Amino acid sequence: MTNPLAGTSAIVTGASRGIGEAVARSLAAAGARVALVARRREPLEKLARELGAGAFAAPCDLTNADAVRAAAASIVRTLGVPPQILVNNAGSFRVGAVQELAAEDFRTMLDLNLFAPYLFVREFLPAMLAARRGHIVSIGSVADRSAFSGNSGYSASKFGARALHEVLRVETKGTGVRATLISPSTTDTSIWDGLAPEKRARFPKATDMLRADDVANAVLFAVTQPPTVNVDELRLTRA
Repeated sequence: MTNPLAGTSAIVTGASRGIGEAVARSLAAAGARVALVARRREPLEKLARELGAGAFAAPCDLTNADAVRAAAASIVRTLGVPPQILVNNAGSFRVGAVQELAAEDFRTMLDLNLFAPYLFVREFLPAMLAARRGHIVSIGSVADRSAFSGNSGYSASKFGARALHEVLRVETKGTGVRATLISPSTTDTSIWDGLAPEKRARFPKATDMLRADDVANAVLFAVTQPPTVNVDELRLTRA
């Protein structure tokens, strides 16, 4: 089937770059209308133009409950119906030993990696439950199940996001709403900018990382399964 998501609408957070951009491109290519969400308007509008009439920018401060509520209402108005797919991808990655990591960096990771997904789930889950249809995809990380030195804030937020997914899966089972956790190992995106992973012994080189398209392919696989099938979790590693 050329367009398995024809007639479907989706939201992708963190869509302005990296994994989010790749996921947005993949869903749009499969026929979905895609709401592109991130803080900055310009890259979202540029991507929307590239993807065509089915995509549109929905800039938003993802960590502000009022802003998310307003963006959600605007997205539904634009689509005409509540979206059937929500991909919670936006994230922040800062490194530093527990005693050295800045408090604001720790808070930023909790806000963007955990609080923001909760806000978007809270906004769109009721309509999915009412329709008995929908799919919530959480983009996790190897750090959502394994602890690494220097990852106190990132692991705390990603472990929390995994827990949110697990509770969501329990609460939606049998409702027609599906929930999937995509948990990739290190992926070559701009999240590494400024960290120079090739110069840090404990980080893999970019050539040994997954690609954003690998994660996007996993998302597309999960959301195109038959309605009776839920992909609870996909763990991705570089072969």
